[in-house]
Amino acid sequence: MNSQQFDILSIGDIVTDDFIELDPNLEHTYKNENGDWLAIPFGTKIPFKGRQVIDGVGNASNAAVAFARMQLKSSFVTNVGNDQYGRDMIAALHRNGVDTSLVRVNAGKESNYHFVLRLGAERTILIKHEEYNYHWPHLRSDEIPHWVYFSSISKHAIPYHDDVADWLDAHPDVKLAFQPGTFQMEAGAERLKRIYQRSEVLVLNREEAVTVGGGNHADVHDLINKLHDLGPKIVVVTDGPDGAYASDGENRWKMPLYPDPAPPYDRTGAGDAFASTFVAQLAKGNNLEGALQFAPINSMSVCQKLGAQAGLLSEHGLEMWLKKAPDWYKPERF
Repeated sequence: MNSQQFDILSIGDIVTDDFIELDPNLEHTYKNENGDWLAIPFGTKIPFKGRQVIDGVGNASNAAVAFARMQLKSSFVTNVGNDQYGRDMIAALHRNGVDTSLVRVNAGKESNYHFVLRLGAERTILIKHEEYNYHWPHLRSDEIPHWVYFSSISKHAIPYHDDVADWLDAHPDVKLAFQPGTFQMEAGAERLKRIYQRSEVLVLNREEAVTVGGGNHADVHDLINKLHDLGPKIVVVTDGPDGAYASDGENRWKMPLYPDPAPPYDRTGAGDAFASTFVAQLAKGNNLEGALQFAPINSMSVCQKLGAQAGLLSEHGLEMWLKKAPDWYKPERF
């Protein structure tokens, strides 16, 4: 491999997360026919327990950092504003071993900044995506990656998917992993059909699988069938406490969660850790079963710390936890 060639090139938005820890004595959650809700007293001043700012996160950014932690040559195509938040995000990527040569600084624009309202291990995120003018970069022949990892991006970037699809068509040896974000799912599978058709790996949670593929929520096989119909070779459906399911079109596996060594501290980024670790293991030459064993370990580790990146493990760390796994921690056919 050429020393400049990237193992994985991530694509997506990057953001600063401002964590605000709420007081369970003042706020609470409740459930009704419309789902789960966070209740905060209105029209008054409310003390909060603490605050922490974490630079350079987001689905694709978390993945890019995870790849670097696992000793893959990781680069990232993204946009920041010409402000201090943007400079801090680039510096954070650099500290985490991610190549930043393809990060575009947008003059006259602000960087993405989100507020994370944290109550216990769960959170509600206040988001606002800046309207960047998305451009696919020119990659030199010695920069062409083995894999592309595409994830959450602004609703203003839907035409950008056509540019990515065109580039992928011109480079058929590059494998694509797709972990759709909110706006990508809202765009619909028909609008992004070229991306789904081109995907080597598609990762969604169970609810997202229904949204994207239209399958029966109660029937995992139907969910997987509907997603395969869109074109991806490997389909992964995560299912919260019930673990995850994966299919390569011929074989189907169910994988349990890795047991938590302590109660989860913060679940932000758990899905990103699973998806990126699964893809990284495939990129390293592992098979589907092996990738399924490593992925939940990184999810567990991320949930033990605040934010989406602090708990991301190295390859050695993943192997150490796998050695300590109970006998039942293995994929089984279903």
